[in-house]
Amino acid sequence: METLTTVLGLTVVGAPVVLFAVLGIASLLRKPLPEDATSRLVAISICIGLLAAIAVLGLLLGQGLDHRTIGVGDWVHLQQPHYHFSFKLRFDALSLPFVFLAFLLCGTIGAFGTRYLHRDPGYNRFFVLYAMFVVGMVLSALAGTIETLFTGWELVGLSSALLVAFFHERPMPVQNGLRVWAVYRVSDAAFLTAALVLHHLRSEGDFDALLGTGAWPGGQAALTQKQALIVGLLLLVAAMGKSALVPFSGWLPRAMEGPTPSSAIFYGALSVHLGAYLLLRVGPIIALSPWLAAAVVAVGLLTAVFAALATRAQTDIKSALSFASLTQVGIIVAEIGLGFRWIALAHLLGHACLRTLQFLRAPTLLHDYRAMENAIGSRLPRLSGSWGGYFPEALRIWSYRFFVERGYLDSCLTEYVTRPFTTLFRWCDAMERRWTNVLSGGESRESDQLSPSAGSLEDLG
Repeated sequence: METLTTVLGLTVVGAPVVLFAVLGIASLLRKPLPEDATSRLVAISICIGLLAAIAVLGLLLGQGLDHRTIGVGDWVHLQQPHYHFSFKLRFDALSLPFVFLAFLLCGTIGAFGTRYLHRDPGYNRFFVLYAMFVVGMVLSALAGTIETLFTGWELVGLSSALLVAFFHERPMPVQNGLRVWAVYRVSDAAFLTAALVLHHLRSEGDFDALLGTGAWPGGQAALTQKQALIVGLLLLVAAMGKSALVPFSGWLPRAMEGPTPSSAIFYGALSVHLGAYLLLRVGPIIALSPWLAAAVVAVGLLTAVFAALATRAQTDIKSALSFASLTQVGIIVAEIGLGFRWIALAHLLGHACLRTLQFLRAPTLLHDYRAMENAIGSRLPRLSGSWGGYFPEALRIWSYRFFVERGYLDSCLTEYVTRPFTTLFRWCDAMERRWTNVLSGGESRESDQLSPSAGSLEDLG
């Protein structure tokens, strides 16, 4: 039974990996599969992965086990000093529901995308990135070590940024993809720093050793309160960047530049909840520090309030849905900080399914809306009963402008975070060129100099 569980557990990850390998290698050889072959391969791999995950759950229940960790191998194992980097998969009450959600929603998006992108020039490119995303989500959900989780985390981020810039023949998708990638870099840096701190404190990143061997949501973190606060704050910053929590919320509507299937699966269902999933996984660390728990609750509530108000000022349906999704993510994060982990998990699963349906329905909803207006010969009546009448007009105008500009969060990040770094880097570049000119006895080549038309990170705002 142990061997069977191991084989099935590896199949859960192996099915999307094979899908990504087949589509990726065919693309590298410039012999992409036909559309019908791609759609069948996507359906088969998703079904195999889902059935294997269901079989693992059945075996665990049959053996009376509440969790099971499958070790694949050690990446690095040092005796002196003792450091241990390993690849492990953990099946428990948190990872299995999230894997089921990932396979079900990715399967739905795969079936939808084969029709939505039919005869599109980027059909094959979309499904290669889609397969990369599925691999990243499954690895993130089943990660038994922080290194495995970081691997899946990176695959999700890379595929997300590339799909935001999917329509690269236009400048705005590319700029928005770069903005998403820049925010993800901040999130990834915080995550990687937290992993290094954990390895410095415990010499390994295994969740069994760090969070306790008990079944989720139980377990006692093997850290002191001060250590939990430091590590937890770094992981909170990582979750804030990945889930677009305040102050990183500005990239979420920018991500709507991608195709509707990617918007639905990434920023309505799975990717936007990955930060909340990380906080659920490290729940024992949050429980050790009241200050950390208070910070998680504060970030969640602030994000929920901001997104709820910003939703009502958006002028397009996908941006409104993205902020509506962010509102619920903020509430989920607040629930995690308050210790309601089962409620947060149920909230996450239900909300992901609802948002996927809404994002997929959005294009046809607008079509049906216009068809109804053409049929009746006039605009549909607006809903009444707004709370705006209770506030002064000047305040309402200011509030509308503030939230239609999404709280000026992008501008603030550009002015107070990006600009100081670019100024420092330009100064360093100028000093380097002056020293190079002195050593070479001449001027730097024109091709080495930054072209004024090349732009900078500040232009991404």
